Amino acid sequence: MSTPPRKPLADLSSLKIDDHARKSGNWGKRLGWLAIILVMLMAGAGAVYRFKDSKAVVEVTTARSAANAPEAALLNASGYVTPRRRSSVAAKITGRVIEVDTDEGMSIKEGQIIARLDCSEFDAALASAKADRLATQSAVNDLQVNLANAERELERTKKLTAAGVSTPQALDAAQTLTESYRARIALTKDQVAAADRRIDVAQENVNNCTIRAPFSGQVVSKDAQVGEMVSPISAGGGFTRTGIATIVDMQSLEIEVDVNESYIARVKPRQRVSATLDAYPNWQIPSHVRTVIPTADRQKATVKVRITFDKLDPRILPDMGVKVAFLGEEQPRAAAGSAAAAAKALIPSSAVRQQDGRAAVFLVHDTVVERRAVTLGSQHGDDVEVLAGVAEGDTIVAKVPENLRDGQTVEVKK
Repeated sequence: MSTPPRKPLADLSSLKIDDHARKSGNWGKRLGWLAIILVMLMAGAGAVYRFKDSKAVVEVTTARSAANAPEAALLNASGYVTPRRRSSVAAKITGRVIEVDTDEGMSIKEGQIIARLDCSEFDAALASAKADRLATQSAVNDLQVNLANAERELERTKKLTAAGVSTPQALDAAQTLTESYRARIALTKDQVAAADRRIDVAQENVNNCTIRAPFSGQVVSKDAQVGEMVSPISAGGGFTRTGIATIVDMQSLEIEVDVNESYIARVKPRQRVSATLDAYPNWQIPSHVRTVIPTADRQKATVKVRITFDKLDPRILPDMGVKVAFLGEEQPRAAAGSAAAAAKALIPSSAVRQQDGRAAVFLVHDTVVERRAVTLGSQHGDDVEVLAGVAEGDTIVAKVPENLRDGQTVEVKK
């Protein structure tokens, strides 16, 4: 039996990498990595160069005169404009509105008619009371006629009794009748007086159908319309109004603020106050403290303070938000050349950089900044006085960037 021939083994020598080829491949990889590193270094150098020559964008401001610098505040607070006299005018009786003579924004005088109610029932009641009074008065007239006749009968009876013609019983009867008429007349006169009082009540109800303004002011809310029912008390659920209109006395506007009880010792009556409405942030309104309410709110730990405007303005409206600054005692103007008059300019506090205990600002000359040391004075809110180093009208960097340096070229933010 013959053995089958074996398959020849594969020749792997052809896959062998020559040492020269291996060395050539490693050198190519090295050149590739070297090129990548070189590109990265060039990109980094370009970025550094570009960053070095980039211009910082800054905001600038102008140093202002310190002559009109605002006074330093002892305490700041916020509150609302409130009127001392505000009235939600309502009817004294329940009735249906037949006329409304007011509208929002209308100015009215004291006693001016603002609405009328349906008065037909009260007119009828007044007419009935007057008729009752007339009837009672007529009864008094009838009784007076009868009294006069009874008095004449009494006189005749007295004469007849004295002559022995009439009996004492007849005299007593005549006297009783006369006194009875007198008593009935007195009673009827009292009934007439009672009728007069009923007429007064009916007349008052009729008068209450006409609603008048309790004081001069301005209508800020119209609360009822023609055809609606109004009542001095809440009746009929949401279908009955309790007011006709809301009137505010614009001459009684004042400010009401809550001051933390920890700082209330800084507030005194007649103290000067600078008020700023949220609607007009650049308008400072001179005011003064009218009164400090002598009680504290235990929930908020505050004390209510009422502030009066020195002069009212039509722009001041009820319920406007307002911020107030309580000022100290007014100081006399310092003479020229004194230390208090040495302030050269007023700049924002954000323009000052503190370094090594020294204050400095950056002045802008065209597009280059100059670092300059300054001597600061007192603080005025967000501003600070400069005693030396800056003059009025100098252009300075308003908000100093951290990396800003002396002599750097900058770009002014528009």
